[in-house]
Amino acid sequence: MTFYSVKPKQIYLIFFMAVLLASCGRSKKVDVSNIDVNVTIERFDHDMNAMETKPIAPQAVYMQKKYGSFYTDFMERIIQVGETRDTGYFKTLREIFAAGPYNEVKHEVDSIFPNMDKENAELTDAFKHVKYYYPNKALPRLFAYFSGFQGAQITIGNGYYGIGLDLFLGANSKFYTANAIREVFPHYISRRFTPDHITPRVVEVMAREDMFPEGDKDKSLLSRMVYNGKIMYFMDKILPDMADTLKIGYTGKQLKWCNDFKSQIWAYFLEQNLLYESDYEKIQKYLGEAPFTPGLGEKNEAAPKLAVWTGWQIVKEYMDKNPDVTLQQLMADQDAQKILNGSKYRPK
Repeated sequence: MTFYSVKPKQIYLIFFMAVLLASCGRSKKVDVSNIDVNVTIERFDHDMNAMETKPIAPQAVYMQKKYGSFYTDFMERIIQVGETRDTGYFKTLREIFAAGPYNEVKHEVDSIFPNMDKENAELTDAFKHVKYYYPNKALPRLFAYFSGFQGAQITIGNGYYGIGLDLFLGANSKFYTANAIREVFPHYISRRFTPDHITPRVVEVMAREDMFPEGDKDKSLLSRMVYNGKIMYFMDKILPDMADTLKIGYTGKQLKWCNDFKSQIWAYFLEQNLLYESDYEKIQKYLGEAPFTPGLGEKNEAAPKLAVWTGWQIVKEYMDKNPDVTLQQLMADQDAQKILNGSKYRPK
């Protein structure tokens, strides 16, 4: 048997190449071209408009049959016009149709979304990626509606996701500057109410509310940080061509701030002994929506959701350093400390 000597410099180069290849393997796109998925967002809003011009009772029967439980959820929970078992809600619907605001919103939605071809193509690709990693995942039907700025951008129900188009009209939409709406959706939130955010928000809801809901066992900041990091990493895999700003909802300036000050952000969490803090009042400002994070940066320039962003970096480091771990194994792993340790997260 022949032994070959390897010089230290060669060992370093071999190690470097191994790390580089593992990293390249992580970033390599998967082939989803042969996965049979074709997404068509169903225009509930168009059928809803028809209730204004057609006899309302037979149109209601048609819609109940076509949209199933979503029809009931929309009437009773989203716009809250009454129970669908009692046709008395027809009177309320007629009053809504006759009002000016309904027709203004309808006109704006139709002008921004004459069709949803772009969103259909994006979500087809996203759902193909979901099927690649989770072949047994049942995909939801997707319904587009508008509700007069009620509720969330994406709603989820029995076998469906609803997309509230009136919350994706564009950051400069005249509706978002109205005082009543600004009280509910301040600018730092409504600036993300653009068509480009539909696909990432659908995928995020699928991850958070459908496939990987957050557990109740460990409520420490570290646990929440890693959980959110896993959600963001899942989005990386499902939306490989999407900008990070759209996935996390940052501006370009906010994302740059995080990258420029990542070591200071991590040092702050450690110095303030926040990783194992479970008092939500103390840690929610690092997790929730806000215009900025108080206590860091100058002139309120610190990006919001710093625990979410940091968790994302931890998980990416963990997966880069552990190339044998699959996405499925990562998402099933509830040991936040193990993931932190395995990441060897030491930003510089």
